Amino acid sequence: MGSKTFVALLLSLTIGVLLVHAEDPYLFFDWKVTYGTISPLGIPQQGILINGQFPGPRINCTSNNNIVVNIFNELDEPLLFTWMGVQQRKNSWQDGTPGTMCPILPGKNFTYHFQVKDQIGSYFYFPTTGLQRAAGGIGPIDIHSRLLIPVPFDTPAEEFNVLMGDWYNKGHKTLKKILDGGRSFGRPDGIQINGKSSKVGDKATEPLFIMEAGKTYRYRVCNIGMRTSLNFRIQGHTLKLVEMEGSHTVQNVYDSLDLHVGQCLSVLVTADQEPKDYYFVASSRFSKQPLSTVSIIRYANGKSQASASLELPAPPPENSAGIAWSINQFRSFKWNLTASAARPNPQGSYHYGQINITRTIKIVNSRNEVDGKLRFAINGVSHIDPTTPLKLAEYYGVPEKVFQYNIVKDEPVTAADNKVIIAPSVVNATFRNFVEIIFENHEKTIQTWHLDGYSFFAVAIEPGRWSPEKRKNYNLLDAVSRHTIQVYPGSWAAIMTTLDNAGMWNLRSEMWERAYLGQQLYFSVLSPARSLRDEYNLPDNQLLCGVVEKLPLPPPYTI
Repeated sequence: MGSKTFVALLLSLTIGVLLVHAEDPYLFFDWKVTYGTISPLGIPQQGILINGQFPGPRINCTSNNNIVVNIFNELDEPLLFTWMGVQQRKNSWQDGTPGTMCPILPGKNFTYHFQVKDQIGSYFYFPTTGLQRAAGGIGPIDIHSRLLIPVPFDTPAEEFNVLMGDWYNKGHKTLKKILDGGRSFGRPDGIQINGKSSKVGDKATEPLFIMEAGKTYRYRVCNIGMRTSLNFRIQGHTLKLVEMEGSHTVQNVYDSLDLHVGQCLSVLVTADQEPKDYYFVASSRFSKQPLSTVSIIRYANGKSQASASLELPAPPPENSAGIAWSINQFRSFKWNLTASAARPNPQGSYHYGQINITRTIKIVNSRNEVDGKLRFAINGVSHIDPTTPLKLAEYYGVPEKVFQYNIVKDEPVTAADNKVIIAPSVVNATFRNFVEIIFENHEKTIQTWHLDGYSFFAVAIEPGRWSPEKRKNYNLLDAVSRHTIQVYPGSWAAIMTTLDNAGMWNLRSEMWERAYLGQQLYFSVLSPARSLRDEYNLPDNQLLCGVVEKLPLPPPYTI
């Protein structure tokens, strides 16, 4: 072998090794999704299990990890999973909503592949097809900071996942039939925590978690319910808030915290009380039918069981006083500007308050009746999912066969007859525009909104109606960057974000009854360059359905 050939070979091998080591780590999961009997409220019913579990397996990963989840659908109905709050950069193909993906059919399997790029925090996954969210199939996603990124608190002794939410004893298929029949499925039957529900004094209650005296623990808490805002507290202990939906927060201490549907946060709890059992309490908020449940937090080598002899922490006030209490708590949440995020640069280096707004979208939710059936709408449009996913129709260049753009307007339009349009709802958005979205709630019930693919700055929540002069009340310095926002009855909320993640992204009510009956839309964020720098190509294993199933593959994006 000549010297030039040897050098070329050595260089080639070196580059190959560097490329292999340059790629971020992979985590692989195999999930078998089946039906099984579960009893969250003590009544046996059909649930959706992942590898025989409810809640499902924990995805425990680190920022920039590649996540590969191979799903075997052993249900008798189509299935999709979404990764709530995980910002899949340039990759709405893996978002797991009916507007972006064809479902996994019964007896088939599909492999999701996405990267938790530049993220930390507490999230969860759930099935998006039909009313499957009401049956389980839900589990936690914990994304840790890379080792070179400092975390603004000491490493806890252990981390605990708490998935709490309202629950219905009716099966998800029954609930779907009720909605398809044009009626609401009404109030939930109770609240569950990690698949169980207990009352004060229950003798056979197993502990939710065990703590050792003197140690500090991280509780990652998510509201995975269908419609009910919750408040949680731990008997005899305080809660130090350290993270909310992917952002480190100013570390305020609370006796209790409101958590609305779809939201997650982390608190530090120090085991600094007498070693015995204590109650973890979760109760409903802004609900005509108060609901609550408890779980046991046990000290190792504790002396006695939990009891009401140590006074249970009281819930916050309700009605208008409760709304004011909750708004004040929201205002106390601040972004930790001295902490690093998933990247080495400080979070506060992004001065969002100094960016000019290029578009304002005002969203008003409504409850409507169409041909005698219940529907929910955004600005007079009630979304339906077509048989061809919106993203596929757009990618294949045939959107006109499936939907029309911009049926929903940036300002609500009230028709004289209050007529509601039922159609697939897609809003064209300009790539990298900095937008302001106003959610104005004219109804008497609380709302929760989520935007896939992005974090946004939750800059304000106030009672009454929004007007441009309300911008003077925005927090333009340290509003928490998050992905879900609540809107109280007769109130409004304002968020701001840069639409820099190309793809088709779902904006929806997290109240699943409302989302199922139309209170959602999709943002189409197209990069004019059609470049791989901005958006990935259609994955090789992508499922095809509807009008695109037999069409030739469009030319791929290039650098």
